[in-house]
Amino acid sequence: MSIRTRIFPAKAWVTAVTLSHLATALVVGAAIWCGPALADEAADYPNRPIRLIVPAAPGGISDILARVLADNLNRMFGQSVVVENRGAAGGNLGVEMVAKAEPDGYSLSLIQVGNVAINPYLYKDLSFDPLHDLQPVAAVASSPQIVTAYPALPANNLTELIALAKQEPGKLSYGSAGIGTSTHLGAELLAQMAGVKLLHVPYRGMGPALIDLTAGRVQLAFVGLAPIKASLESGTLKALAVAQSSRLKAAPTIPTADEAGLPGYEFITWFGVVTTHGTQPAIVEKLNTAINSILDTPAIRQRLFDLGMEPLVETPIDFSARIQKDYEKFGVMIKAAHINIE
Repeated sequence: MSIRTRIFPAKAWVTAVTLSHLATALVVGAAIWCGPALADEAADYPNRPIRLIVPAAPGGISDILARVLADNLNRMFGQSVVVENRGAAGGNLGVEMVAKAEPDGYSLSLIQVGNVAINPYLYKDLSFDPLHDLQPVAAVASSPQIVTAYPALPANNLTELIALAKQEPGKLSYGSAGIGTSTHLGAELLAQMAGVKLLHVPYRGMGPALIDLTAGRVQLAFVGLAPIKASLESGTLKALAVAQSSRLKAAPTIPTADEAGLPGYEFITWFGVVTTHGTQPAIVEKLNTAINSILDTPAIRQRLFDLGMEPLVETPIDFSARIQKDYEKFGVMIKAAHINIE
């Protein structure tokens, strides 16, 4: 995906400026003419059902979060919020539906970081621009990756893991949910930062990868807390570090990456709500306020903690900055690792 820059000849540039001024005048005039109608529309929002598209299959974390939000928004707004699962094409189909919908606030998507900051670099035929065609509404929650190991691995922190990987380059293996997934890229980021080489073993989902990790067929995994919590408590897996700068509230005994020996290593999967670019700011703000109030509810916060997640309460501007930052970060990392999906 590229940003195109057009260079105008001098005479054409003058014409373009004149047309630009004319377009601005027309937009301002239209805003003055339609202002009361737009204000009424925002005040009346929502007056019909909202669809909340999840670009993932039912049953996963995205689906769980979407249904929690839908139930609470339904009660707050007095309108149905219908969850639709559209997990095809790496989630691109579901996000595209919102990117190309009417900008009226009635089509939302519960996305995660990969949908907008990773997939644009992996799929060459992506039909939408996540930085232009989507309007960030509200962040919802974050889930840092945990560097997880087979108990017999002779490394109990990142310092020891990195030393072991340097002794045997390319022999330490890790399982992932597939090429280009966050469970793959978390390992690649660690390898790049530590200057080591790890062996990637992609699976069709994280479930089979964790089965093989528990059996010792692979040595490592980079995954959120929810799917490994029981295994950590039983001792069938061990945690070396949490990939963020603070300890995880749901697992406070796991050291941060800084404490474990790799300062600055951070890999956080976040989730948030977006709508179509061009949606009225008043509608976006109304949705943002509603979602943030849900996240401030003690029962919802506790449910997120139980899932190994932490709530994110941000303005649309803050959420937009988060997307932009990770879009740039993953672009550099993916290009350096030469990762692509044909």
